[in-house]
Amino acid sequence: MNKLPAEVCEYLLNLVRWEIRAKLGVKNAGGTFDVPEHDTLHRPAGCFVSLHSRQQHALRGCIGRMAANQPLVEVVGLMARSVLADPRFEDRPVSADELADLEIEISVLGPLRLLDGPDGFDPLNEGIYMTLNQRRGCFLPQVARETGWTRQQLLERLCSEKLELPANAWRDPQARFEAFPVEIIGPEPF
Repeated sequence: MNKLPAEVCEYLLNLVRWEIRAKLGVKNAGGTFDVPEHDTLHRPAGCFVSLHSRQQHALRGCIGRMAANQPLVEVVGLMARSVLADPRFEDRPVSADELADLEIEISVLGPLRLLDGPDGFDPLNEGIYMTLNQRRGCFLPQVARETGWTRQQLLERLCSEKLELPANAWRDPQARFEAFPVEIIGPEPF
């Protein structure tokens, strides 16, 4: 995966800020900012937008799309608008007053690579996407880095937390695994 140019990263971070402020009804949504002339913005890509508190680094929202079927700039804008609706935080949604205490992280996904089994990926440097019985879920490589989980622990938590299956479901011969590279933009203060 090619590294995104600095001006593209800066633009995408500003786009997330603008979209979130606009969604929350902040009157000055951040003014205007220049759109770089770069073809990377128009290439299809999957991405995740995450919000964390700056003090405790506690998650405040994370929404993403695996499919690379829309231009990166469109997917980032859509995920920025959607991150405020993360169902895990519907009882305490992000508010406009909280924005100064948040940081933004954008994870741009590279192409999925089909694996022969659950051992064919590097949990610290690649995301993992699992499908079983029409259930699917993923973890970004940041999860393994931040938690210190082993590959097995990561797969068990993927099954129980994301797929809502027994923790050992990853051992099912019908389980399908795909790995993907991730370029992380940020974290940056909101």
